[in-house]
Amino acid sequence: MSVTIKDVAKAAGVSVATVSRVLNNSAAVSDETAAAVNEVIKEMGYSPNFLGRNLRKCETNNILAILPSTEHTVYNDIIKGMQDAAYPTYDIILSTSNSYIGAEMRLLEMLFKRTVDAVVILGSQLDAEALNDLNKRYNIALCCENVSGANVLTVTINNEAAAYEAVKMFLDKGKKKIGLVTTSGRKDFKDAPSSADREKGYRRALAEYGIAADEKYIYRCSYDYTDGCEALKYFRTLDEMPEAIFCISDLLAAGVIKQAFRENIAVGTELQVCGFDNISLSEMYNPGITTVAQPGYEMGRTVINKLLDNMHGSVKNNDLIILDHKLVIRGSAK
Repeated sequence: MSVTIKDVAKAAGVSVATVSRVLNNSAAVSDETAAAVNEVIKEMGYSPNFLGRNLRKCETNNILAILPSTEHTVYNDIIKGMQDAAYPTYDIILSTSNSYIGAEMRLLEMLFKRTVDAVVILGSQLDAEALNDLNKRYNIALCCENVSGANVLTVTINNEAAAYEAVKMFLDKGKKKIGLVTTSGRKDFKDAPSSADREKGYRRALAEYGIAADEKYIYRCSYDYTDGCEALKYFRTLDEMPEAIFCISDLLAAGVIKQAFRENIAVGTELQVCGFDNISLSEMYNPGITTVAQPGYEMGRTVINKLLDNMHGSVKNNDLIILDHKLVIRGSAK
């Protein structure tokens, strides 16, 4: 039979409460008593049921982060920031929903059953009404993707303004035929708010320069690298292919550039390309990919710090926090 806390208390000649205090590193126990109890724990091979203890306290010291996918390396810096902000009191548990609402709800069961203390969702499939209802009863936050109408702590960037700045860069160079490679607007795919906002930024920049957005210069696809390749193949079929292409992710931009090399198109001169996210690949690629950098690490730290304030404070902060983005110029669009 397994050793219980009562067995430890009896062998050490102390109360169960004293053993519990030792396990919790309480200052109410003398160093001598704590050393004696810890020696008995070691000799008897006692392993405390931390899950049971945490559930009785209604705390697990775990925060669940739900990612829509593990394929996007843009999440790496965000997760690192989250982990650093949570350490040493909390652990970040990672899981993926694959952008499926059923999977997201199953993961949220961990919050409902109190096996985690809070949840950060990096791209939710739930609508504002559902998120607002959850936020009234539990500690949740959104990161990367905001949901219109959601009164929930959210940390992101201004995706519309970032895309506008990237496309305006092309326009300032005299480029007029500018393509867009995006995941937004697909009937078989629920738009991520950021994708829709980046298309709005694209359209605003063109409109400001008196250029009507032309659907033939918009290629709608998934986030897969090969879709970037297919996008350029499609643009090549047009009577006039784009002079520049704005992609809503660096992976799509990498695909466009790869296909350009296959077709002997000089990237950076004959065709300029801009991505989004500033993943590590964008700097290592040849030529380097001009891109919009998101402050991933800062986003991760900020969302956890604000969430912890909500968990331990008397007033819940449901602010939409917009962090600064940065346009990084590299060889694909100098």
